[in-house]
Parts: sequence; structure tokens; C-alpha cells
Amino acid sequence: MTDQAVQPTTAGPGPRPFTGRDRELRALREDIERAGLHTLSGHPPAQSRVLLIAGAPGSGRTALAEEFVRRIADRYPGGVLRARLTEPGGTPVPVERAARDLLAALSRLGTPHAGNTGNTGNAANAAIAAEAGKTGKDPAEALPVAVPPPGADEAVVAEAFRAALTRRGRTILLLDDVAHSDQVLDLAPENRDCLVVAVSSGPLTDVPDVRPCTLGGLDRSAAVSLLARRAGSSPRITVDPRSAEVLAEQCGGLPAALTLLGGWLGAHPKLSVLEATRMLARSDPGGSGDPDGSGGPGVPVGPGMPGEPVEPDDEEFAQPVAPRPPAPLARAFRLVHDSLSQPLARLLRLLALAPAGIVEPQLASALGGCSMSTAHSALQEYVRLGLLRPLDGDRYQVPGCLDPLLRARLAAHERPEEVLLARARMLERLVRRLQACSAVCEPAGSEARRQLAGMPRALRFLHPLEARNWLAARRPALLSAARMAVAEGGGELDTLARRLVSALARALDAHCAPEEAEPELYRLHELVLRVAERNRMHRERAAALLNLGDLDAQTDRLEDALVRYRTALDAARQGGDERVAGRALESLGGGYAELGDWDRAADWYGRALALRLTRDERADREATARLHGRIGAVHARAERWEEALRAWRASAAAFRRLQDQGAQARALAEAARVQEFAGRPQDAQRTFGQALEVSRGAGDVRLEAALQLRAADACGRAGSLRAAQRHRAAAARLLGPAAARAEAQGVWPDAEPGRAAAEPARAGTSEPVRAGERGSPAGEAEPRGGYPAHGSGEDH
Repeated sequence: MTDQAVQPTTAGPGPRPFTGRDRELRALREDIERAGLHTLSGHPPAQSRVLLIAGAPGSGRTALAEEFVRRIADRYPGGVLRARLTEPGGTPVPVERAARDLLAALSRLGTPHAGNTGNTGNAANAAIAAEAGKTGKDPAEALPVAVPPPGADEAVVAEAFRAALTRRGRTILLLDDVAHSDQVLDLAPENRDCLVVAVSSGPLTDVPDVRPCTLGGLDRSAAVSLLARRAGSSPRITVDPRSAEVLAEQCGGLPAALTLLGGWLGAHPKLSVLEATRMLARSDPGGSGDPDGSGGPGVPVGPGMPGEPVEPDDEEFAQPVAPRPPAPLARAFRLVHDSLSQPLARLLRLLALAPAGIVEPQLASALGGCSMSTAHSALQEYVRLGLLRPLDGDRYQVPGCLDPLLRARLAAHERPEEVLLARARMLERLVRRLQACSAVCEPAGSEARRQLAGMPRALRFLHPLEARNWLAARRPALLSAARMAVAEGGGELDTLARRLVSALARALDAHCAPEEAEPELYRLHELVLRVAERNRMHRERAAALLNLGDLDAQTDRLEDALVRYRTALDAARQGGDERVAGRALESLGGGYAELGDWDRAADWYGRALALRLTRDERADREATARLHGRIGAVHARAERWEEALRAWRASAAAFRRLQDQGAQARALAEAARVQEFAGRPQDAQRTFGQALEVSRGAGDVRLEAALQLRAADACGRAGSLRAAQRHRAAAARLLGPAAARAEAQGVWPDAEPGRAAAEPARAGTSEPVRAGERGSPAGEAEPRGGYPAHGSGEDH
């Protein structure tokens, strides 16, 4: 149905021919208005109506849901949201991830350029506004609420999605592959105008007033019709209708099995239908998710393959047990698989490793170790046989009902070493593609652009827009690949996993707005933390904790951030990395400053300063100058004027030794402000004069003008009106009158990171540490801007 485990979309798959199920479609339409048992008993449920389409894998339950939604979409002007709630391999999708991705899809649905089923974005918005006007509500209230910050509790994110969907009204939520009732209950909005269509393999008994529609096989005429359509224009079906009916019966009327058999017949035009029925009858069903023929109740299918242990203490990565595919589907798959040539059969089995079940020629080429043209031809053949479903462009999807069969065949026919090698080739291809995706945004002539020019043409992007579109279309699958790399391989893929996470983080930074990328970055840093803890990599663990702490701090979860910073400090000390330890100390100072605990902030900044003073690299000298300023800022907030003045003068002296005149002038200006607060206006005027003299040597006109305006304010407060006029006139000459007035409102130029002595650095605004990046040690990221940078202690 979708192209990933959780792919909330506004537009479903393209319309495909649909056969049969007229009775089920009528029943589903009637169930929309029919009262449930809870309603009849006088206790109607608060959430929206839930329609359940239940059936075995391969019964066409998803196709029926899509067809039903397509037919009723015009009754729901809010549009259609889709999500698949079970990953390939059988792992249930966490509610937090599903709700967050659905919120993002809901935002896209409400924009002018996003489409939905049956409505353009403009039409959907117009309909929402019209409905809101009828009820006297503000149309803006019908739009989605803000997305909760990354790292928020699962219940908070789910509630935000339900509230957004409730306000939007008359929207269809299509949930495919529902694993258990809680997924529906957590996502269903409390609005009876909305409709939830759930697709599952069994009953959802805990969902009140659920209306089930249980699917079996197609009726005989519909089954034969589907078989004939897939077999092509050959008259074999019409000349031997009895054998066609027997073949359909052998397939159990399952659309997936009929699709496979029809495609197989189309690939063998000289084979009669009678011969096909005999060959299918001889096909051994033992290969369907039960390679040893034991006939067990289910198939342990992932996320790890046999021979690759999965850690049992992690719920998200725990090994699930998928329902055993129906025997007719297993026989049909075995017949088609065994008819393939050895190279085609091997590549087909390796497609079970594709992240989120999404395949494209490049990915297939890497998995099979073959050329792009060979992979493209193979994928086209799989589509003709019904083994793949075409998506947009050159992308294809492994049908969910075939995934356990492919995994079982892979385990039975491929050695674990070959499977691991195929995974490694695929991850390496994704890493290089992501590196090209971010490199295309770098300036011409940069080292990244030179490396991009040296890549094969198939990996390069010609324009940032092409790279951005590629990343947007494959973003869910790339995130799935990162999770898979961490969960699978028994730790042997950890190096590739770290490289993939780093490359994906850089690509998201290059192409996405910060607020859009933060949830994914949070998940990526959690994956790096998992790898680092598994391998006892203290430095990598500290880097991941610092990045997670920064994201927590940016969203005002300061207590959580402080816990992460302290843990990162311990990890950095265990790893003997003083640079990362200094960053953690500075982050702790910023966190306590944000909480207004000036004593603890000064203490942690002082510890960071003491550590920096033991080192003599330029980055440490810059950090020393910055830390003196931050200590001065927190002392000023605590009204300890003498300590603040000493710290700012020490900062100015440190920047003078670094020959950074702009930063020196700013530090002197802050010292002058402290003198003003301390009741020493004459000293403040002299210090402002020193700052102005230094700023002239910096060659920064806006900085000098800003200092002139500050000096004018100081003179005005001290009663020196003529001196204040002179300073304002000087600022006007530097910038012009209009610019000087605008500058007077903001006081500092844009390049100034700290607004005043009374404002210490904010925690959690630093750039992420590139954990695992080759040639980019953890903990050495640069802050955005100059001294004293807002952030949590990165090296300047």
C-alpha cells in the first residue's frame, strides 16, 4: 500500500484494475452509518468510527481498503492519511514514530502544493475552511497543531496527532498491517466525523464499535477473471474454463496467489492451464516460511536473519513472529521462484534485505553484485510475474504477503556470510549516494564538490533540487536502512551503520529546515548511542549523548538535557577525551544558566575553563576566551558586578592575544555594560571608548556603528547629552540615518552572537557532532557564528 513501514501519504498508489469484492464494498459502505453495539447500548465510544478489513496475507485486504477509500474519498474533504504499522519482517511500528510521521503528512496535506485522494491541497483547505465557517470556528483552527519536539513521550505525540486530526474533521485514516488494537486506539481521533479504516490479519477485539469485514478468497468468476487478466491475451483460459476454475480453486481464491500464477502463465505461453494445475499440485508448500518443513505456527522473520542475534531487551528490535502465509500462496510462490534462473532467483531472495521493502535498480545492483542494466531487467521481470509492485519512477515494492516467503527462502538458500556481504554492499551504496546528496549543496571548488565530480555518474546529482527530491522520496526507506544496519548483522555492520547515520544526518542538514529534520536527527543519534554502548565506544557514546542533550535543551527539556550532559561527561572521561569532556562541562553550564541557576552555571563554566587552560591548542585558547565571557554573563545575571567585570576583561585580553579584534571589542563593550550596572558611568564611558578604538581596527562597519550607539546610550544615561549626540552622528555616518535607527533598535549587528552581558549562552543550540564520521572526530564540531556563541560548549 505504501512505500515504507510508516509512510503517511496524501496520495495512495495509482489506480489499478480491481476485480470482485462487490459484496464487501457494499457492506463497508453500509457500516459507515450503522450503529455499533456500544452505541446501541447507550455508551457510544469517543473515537471515530473504525472499519476493520481482516484477512490472511495475500487475501487482497489492502487492495480492498484502497478501493473502498478511493470510492468514498469525495465524502471526506479533509483528505486521506495512510500509514503501514508493521515493518517488513513483522516488527510493529512504535506509536510515537507512526504518530509523528502522520503529523508530518497531515501538515503536507494542508499545504497548497500537497495533494490528497480526490482533492488538491487547495480544494482540501477550501473545504476545511468552509466547514469551519459553518460552525463559527476560525478556519485556522482546522489546521494541524505544532509537532511535538523530538524526544517527547509517545503519549504526547499521539495526543498531538489525535487533536490535529480532530480539529481538521472529516478525514480518512487508513492504517495498514495493524499489529494490535493499541495502535488503532492510540491513533484514532476523537471525532465521529473522521473515519478509520484498519487492515489486519485478525480481529481487533479491544477497539469498541469496530465493524469487521472478514475476507476469504474471491468468488469463482472473479478469481478466473483475475487469472485471465494476469495471463495476458492467450486464449488458454477461455478454451479450458474447467481447468482455469480448478487452478483458481488451488489458489484458494487468494488474489496474491492468482496474480503470481497469472504472471507465471504469461511468462510460459506454450503451457496449458491443465499442465499448470498439475505442476501447482506437485509444488511442496514447505518452502513457505517453513524451510525445514516442520509446519510450525509462524515464521521468525526479522529484523535479524538466522545466524544474526537480535538483542532481546530492546522492544523495537525484538524478533517478531510473523503469521504463517496460507498454503495456496506458498505453493504459488514456490512454483514461480523455482521456475526462475539461478541468478534471478538469487537476486529475488536478496530483495528481502531492501529497507522498508523498497527496491530500485541501484539498490538491487548493490545487493546482487550485478550491473545496473541487469538489475533493471530483473526488476521488470519480477513485476511481470507479480513478485513486485511498481511505484513512482524506478522504484518498486515487495508485497507484504511475500516478504516472509522471501526471508525464509533467503535463510534456506544463502549462507549467512553471503547475506552479510550483500547487506554491506547495499549500505555502502547508500552511504555514497547520501554523500553525493549533501556534497551537491557545497560551494563550487570545495573539497566535497571535487569528490562529487570523481564519483560514477549513477551516484552523482546534477543539481541540489534533484538531490532534495531524491532525499524526500527515499527518506523513510533511508531511516529504515539506518535502523536495520544497527539491528542486524550481530554488530558486524556497526562501522557501516555509523557512516550511514552520519551521511544521512549531513544530508538532512543540507536539505531540510532544522525543525523538520530534528525528529529524524534525534532518532539517528539514538541509533549511534545504541551502537556505541554495544561496542563500549566511550567517545562515540559521549558525542551521541551531547547531541541528544542539545536537542532536548532546544525544546526546553532542560532537566533531561542535564542528565544527558552528565552522562556524556562520564563517558568522555572514561574514553580519556578531554576535548569532549570540555564540551560536556560547557553544556552543563549552559543548561544551568538556562534554568537561572547562576551559581551552578558559573561553577560548571569554571570547571570547563580550568580544563581548557591545561591545553594549548588554538581551539582551546578560543574556548578559554569564550568561557571567560560566559562566566561574566552569569555573574552579571547574579549581580556580582566585580566578578563579572574581571571575567569580561579576561575575555577581552584572551581575544586580544588571539588577534580577534571584533570579539575583543564586544567583550570590552560588555565590560562597559557591567560598569554601568555597577554604578560607575564614567568608567563605562572610558571602556566604551576602548571598545570603539579596537573595533576600528577590525574593519567591521556594523560592529563599530553598534558600539557607537551603545556608547550613545551610556552617555545619555550618564547625562552627557553632547557626547551622546556625537556617538549617534558617528553611527549615522557609518550606516546612514535609516540604518542607524534600525540598528539602535537591535543594538548589535547580526553577526553578534550574544546580546548583552546579562544574557548567558543558551544550552542546546550547537551543531550536531558527527559521530562515526571518518576524518571527523566526535566532539570537534564548530559552533554557528563567532564569540561568545550561543550553544552548549562546542569548540569554536
